[in-house]
Amino acid sequence: MFVFRYRRLNLFQTTMLYVTAWLCVTLFLYKQQSNIGSLPREDSSVKREAASRGTRGRRPGFEDTALSQHGEMGDPVILPAQLPEDVQKMVDDGWWRSGFNQYVSDLVSVHRSLPDLRSPWCKTPGKFLSYLPQASVVICFRNEAWSTLLRCVHSVLARSPSRLLKEVLLLDDQSDTAHSRVLLTDYMGRYPKIKVLHTARRLGTVRARLLASRRAIAPILIFLNTPCECTEGWVEPLLDRVARDPSRVAVPVTDTIDDTTLEYVASKDVPVGRFGWALQTFLGVATGTENKSRSHPAQPLRSPVLTGGMFAVDRMWFHHLGGYDEGLGSPQAGDLELSLKVWMCGGSVEVVPCSHVGYMVKRAETVDHKLRRRDSQRVAEVWLDGHAKYYYERTGDAPIELENVSERKALRSRLGCKSFQWYLDNVNPELFDPGTALLTGEIRNDWSKACVGWSNELYQAVRVYPCYKRGGAQPWLLDEAGEIRGEWCCLEYRGVGSEVTMAPCHSRGGGQLWVYQWERGTIQHGVEDKCLTMSVDKNRVSMEDCDPDSPQQKWRFEMFK
Repeated sequence: MFVFRYRRLNLFQTTMLYVTAWLCVTLFLYKQQSNIGSLPREDSSVKREAASRGTRGRRPGFEDTALSQHGEMGDPVILPAQLPEDVQKMVDDGWWRSGFNQYVSDLVSVHRSLPDLRSPWCKTPGKFLSYLPQASVVICFRNEAWSTLLRCVHSVLARSPSRLLKEVLLLDDQSDTAHSRVLLTDYMGRYPKIKVLHTARRLGTVRARLLASRRAIAPILIFLNTPCECTEGWVEPLLDRVARDPSRVAVPVTDTIDDTTLEYVASKDVPVGRFGWALQTFLGVATGTENKSRSHPAQPLRSPVLTGGMFAVDRMWFHHLGGYDEGLGSPQAGDLELSLKVWMCGGSVEVVPCSHVGYMVKRAETVDHKLRRRDSQRVAEVWLDGHAKYYYERTGDAPIELENVSERKALRSRLGCKSFQWYLDNVNPELFDPGTALLTGEIRNDWSKACVGWSNELYQAVRVYPCYKRGGAQPWLLDEAGEIRGEWCCLEYRGVGSEVTMAPCHSRGGGQLWVYQWERGTIQHGVEDKCLTMSVDKNRVSMEDCDPDSPQQKWRFEMFK
């Protein structure tokens, strides 16, 4: 009898301990989510007059229990220079844990208001189809902070008309944070449109998105990244473009969420996606090729590549194309492969200026160079045809053994896709074809044993590095127009008093016109009577009076192998 009562007592104590611990964790996270707590009283910079703004940008039913004024309308939250020791520790811990200022994020309402960034053109009655298909929004994440995850989800719920939002698929890719399992499922259980999925093992973004897309039931898929925030009117323009042409992929304008202050910074222009021969994607300015069919700056424009991983696509078309390539591990390579496949297999990619979604780039995000190299080679071997050799020349990489490439090549054949040369000619003529270059390789100065390195940082002085014959930032192309090209920028000199910099290639001569004297080994500017010269300290280049006997002005275009 005593043993039985003792065991009952142990069971009771264990149960109470578990319940108490669960309540403590729940209360802690609830306080963070509800923004209970504030900055030190002496911090007047964060005491904003948000009360006068009320709940603009919100929808009924999504207000916080304790309404925070910090960060409303996308305003920055500025912490004081000197913080109490305990607060500073929380700030530092947040940076270490999440790769951004999680302390500030936890102060900002998960339902905060944002400015309406749409052009009046976008709000014109009848601009979009009267009947739009429903969307399944797919959000994959791993170890995302509680406040940014909730803010992303609530921005979708609050700013998407209910009739257009079929479901939100929230896929947790093997997170190990305390809130990612039971607490997340319990919290999201309040919202019938949200489905929380958990993977049995770590999949990575590409495979996680494929898994979620197979569970989706709406005719349109919209992929979003965390941490992001959707603005008012974000979803209708995307659905409209896909509904008008199911083979079209619609991309929102990606704005910036500052990782320190949580400020929502609107993009100043409408960038398009591009890539270089190293197969790394980036955002670039639109050219005549993309703008030729537009009569208004708010109209959609063609984009050679989708970047940022946020887009809308017809679900059946996506799966008809084979979805993402499961053999790819990095999201960037997945987006590039999908872009090439869409364009070359009968579809198109557009940026839609009427749709704005903010995204935060975390400082803790690292690059797996081995994975990137494998993924890039896989994309090159499947989609670049004979141009794949330029990838290897550009990077200096040796080919590695790849798995299941034959399956993707067979898929391309079944889909009847066009050649990569067609893509260059019709979609992305701004990507210079190295096969038309007069000279390629490193620009080497034997006197200093150094090479000129290019950069995609516009109008910054070019740098000098030891020659390493492994691609990187050292291969150049001299084209028939006299331009010396790096990735997508050209060597430029604007006259006396200026430095040698990188600028967007324009094929109009002027500051980008160069003459390479093969016999003398000099690189002379085509307008100014100056020659490219290595400095005495061997750390930079400049333009000086030409001296055929100076070893500092002797250059060789050396093709690396």
